[in-house]
Amino acid sequence: LSSFNHDELQSPGVVFMVRQAKYDAHYILTSLQFAQKLFDREGKVSAIELKLKEGVKADKVKKQLKAELGGRFEVKDRYEQQDDVFRVMRIEKLISYVFLSFILLVACFNIIGSLSMLMIDKRQDIQTLRSLGATDAQICTIFRLEGHIISLAGALLGLILGTALCWIQQEYGLVKMGDTEGSFIIETYPVSVYLTDILLILVTVLAVGWLAIWYPVRYLARKILN
Repeated sequence: LSSFNHDELQSPGVVFMVRQAKYDAHYILTSLQFAQKLFDREGKVSAIELKLKEGVKADKVKKQLKAELGGRFEVKDRYEQQDDVFRVMRIEKLISYVFLSFILLVACFNIIGSLSMLMIDKRQDIQTLRSLGATDAQICTIFRLEGHIISLAGALLGLILGTALCWIQQEYGLVKMGDTEGSFIIETYPVSVYLTDILLILVTVLAVGWLAIWYPVRYLARKILN
């Protein structure tokens, strides 16, 4: 062991752990001077991290650094440094979206059932409207409009409740990461609300609702009106 650089590190009484096996099993955190001396790289560094000011776009800074440094250095943002973690998160998000969309599709059968019962119950009223001069297309439009109102009301109510729950989690952290305090870097499940996600949810609900309303209303209208 005499051929290896060695030195003593006096711990201040606290062993710092990240609480993630990926880091705790392979890395130790120490001062820059101690690491440089241990690896015989005094005055040298293997990486430099930059903390950007709030509002500065990381992609723009990354392009500027690549242009200045050329191919001699590798420039990565925080997402590229943890690419495997963020890839898993994106896959989980996609799978959750697909499963919830299927659940939404099943829930649309409630709308189909409600409209079917409504059209059967209002059969005499439909005949009255026809006697007053309403066309079959206008009568179908009435029931389709009611189905769209149900879908839109459900979408808006769900978005309001979901956004409220996310805000409560952000502010008060009701859902914990684990029962043991200090087991994770953060104690509560982190949540974020993005405008793009809200728009995607709204479009998905309205699209699935439209598909669930259009054909049943058209089919039942033909049966009842004929």
